[in-house]
Amino acid sequence: MSETSQLEAWLPRGLLRLRSGSVIPSVTAEGLTPVRLSWSDGRLQEPELINTPADHLNALVLPRLVDPHVHLDKAFTWSAHPNLSGTYEGALEANMNEHRVRDLEEVLSRGDQAMARACQNGLRALRSHIDSLGPGADTSWEALQVLKKQWRDQFELQLVALVPIAHWATTDGKKLAQRVAAVGGLLGGVVVPPCRGASVRRGLRALLLLAEELGCGIDLHIDEANHGPAEGLVQLLRALEQVPCMQPITCSHTSSLALLSAKRLQRLAEQMAAHRLQVVALPLTNGWLLGQSPETTPLRKPLAPIRQLQRAGVRVAVGGDNVADPWFPAGDFDPLALMASCIPLAQLAPWQRLGLSPFTTAAAAVMGLDWDGRIGADAPADLIVLEANTWSEALRRPPERRVLIDGLWWQPGRR
Repeated sequence: MSETSQLEAWLPRGLLRLRSGSVIPSVTAEGLTPVRLSWSDGRLQEPELINTPADHLNALVLPRLVDPHVHLDKAFTWSAHPNLSGTYEGALEANMNEHRVRDLEEVLSRGDQAMARACQNGLRALRSHIDSLGPGADTSWEALQVLKKQWRDQFELQLVALVPIAHWATTDGKKLAQRVAAVGGLLGGVVVPPCRGASVRRGLRALLLLAEELGCGIDLHIDEANHGPAEGLVQLLRALEQVPCMQPITCSHTSSLALLSAKRLQRLAEQMAAHRLQVVALPLTNGWLLGQSPETTPLRKPLAPIRQLQRAGVRVAVGGDNVADPWFPAGDFDPLALMASCIPLAQLAPWQRLGLSPFTTAAAAVMGLDWDGRIGADAPADLIVLEANTWSEALRRPPERRVLIDGLWWQPGRR
């Protein structure tokens, strides 16, 4: 049981929910409103609008955030398995080498380090894809299910089986799907060019049938490429016409869509919206890997066309993807660093509703979380409090932050 407590801070107007339904003023040009937040027994009370002079506030509050696409099983493996070429092919080779030798204690240790960093940085939910075919698969699932249980008071951890898409059409694929469903996981897979063969089509149809039969969500690595624009999504949409699926389907990456003409992209985005597909954009890894060349700097970087998809009615979230592994050498499970990086990479401005939602409400919806992240009466007392009074101050440097979990201030080492 937590004691009643409170704070006064700036809050993004779009994240404030009042019972009265009254109009919420934007006091600053960045859409920040001063509020007094109180909480008791792990739940927020009705926020109060206040008239505190602006220079008296030096705190900006956000809900604890979510990352809808990470890889906990391979995090922090760069030092032992680097990808010095920075290419997709180099990452795949290094990843497979690591996968062959990973053991339970290593995955547990790396995963625990990742969860601690994520908690300290202000995350409340993670969706982790797991290499689920090969010598390290069983070890990885065992370790992450242990971590899911150990960290359940701080996190919601969702697990996705990552396999070649054709695997779902096999007997072993069906058995894997049943095991994943039994622990509440999602079905995933890789659909990248070239993906016009019969095995891809069979795999997608089998995946849709399994997801519907078992009640599992789907999260695909799809069109993560700088060529063959939208080949994977075209195949997925054709499969959905043949095998309708009512389970939530997430399309992660979708990088090659950026190579489509404006008209073709518009048509495709409308089809995606009609089938209720949702997208997770991954600017960091894709910006690093795709189009790597030792002689040239890419002049057109493949990146999920976030704004075009949003305008067509597609829900779009942003994820951090890889942390210090062969696919990306940097990262730290820090949602604020990710948000700051996306200002230049994707031109997402957090003071705009559609610039903030991929990290907050849309990300929570993609993961199907109970709380959408809006701050209001009876919402969880789960907050990030930054020493800042503008978005610029919050994002131009690693900000000092305090993290509130269930009404208690989090301390390193706390479980």
